[in-house]
Amino acid sequence: MIFMEVNVYSEVLKMQMSVNVLLPQKTKGCIGIYEGEVAETYPVMYLLHGMTDDHTTWMRRTTIETHAEQRGLAVVMPTTYLGWYTDMKYGFDYCTFIGKELPEIMRAMFPAMSKKREDTFVAGNSMGGYGALKMALTYPETFGCAMCLSAAFDPHWLPNLKNMTYCTDIFGDIGKIDGSPNDLFWLAEKIKKENRPLPGVYAWCGSDDFLIEYNRKMSRHLESLGYDFLYEETPGAHGWVFWEPRIWGMLEFAARHREKLLGE
Repeated sequence: MIFMEVNVYSEVLKMQMSVNVLLPQKTKGCIGIYEGEVAETYPVMYLLHGMTDDHTTWMRRTTIETHAEQRGLAVVMPTTYLGWYTDMKYGFDYCTFIGKELPEIMRAMFPAMSKKREDTFVAGNSMGGYGALKMALTYPETFGCAMCLSAAFDPHWLPNLKNMTYCTDIFGDIGKIDGSPNDLFWLAEKIKKENRPLPGVYAWCGSDDFLIEYNRKMSRHLESLGYDFLYEETPGAHGWVFWEPRIWGMLEFAARHREKLLGE
């Protein structure tokens, strides 16, 4: 794999942003490395971080590079700092940057990166799990699949945390999230009513995770709406020791959903 830190200027944010990128590379003689063929165009996953983390965390905490290499998958790892992947009430338009502008920048910079919906995934953990589903529901013509680990699907719990004064900057009045572009339950219903393409959704949460009830609620909601949805719940809590083993499963789901889209 090729690994690089790419610094790009965002017209949406009006500032420079750092993005870590993995790209498939055909190699020979590199010990322990998968040496399969690299396709002329390859699928891409936008991989989002959680609270307290940044665009470097997935590379530091997991074996994502090994998984991507075996699947011939490009991985784009951006940051929104603590912006919750939203167009903030008082701040920056991170949702527009990651969901719309960044794919345009990446596709122009790396022409072998597929532009097809069925080849474009988004995934994340915790806050990034919220962001992954938000991207897929806001831009369903771009992202064919979302994968969410211990996702914070409902931000109503945020004011319970200490030192969350920036919560108002992100969402405005937290009591007015319902029925807004930051309400994932409402977004899931909205795009179905509009007959827009529905993304496939994979979600996992540990049974001891403090976000477990929000994940169960989202599971019931997406199933009731008829999404191609897989929810898995196993023993575990909110941490990398539990998220790392789920990478294979979420990528397997993305591959199966891609085959479904190709067969339609």
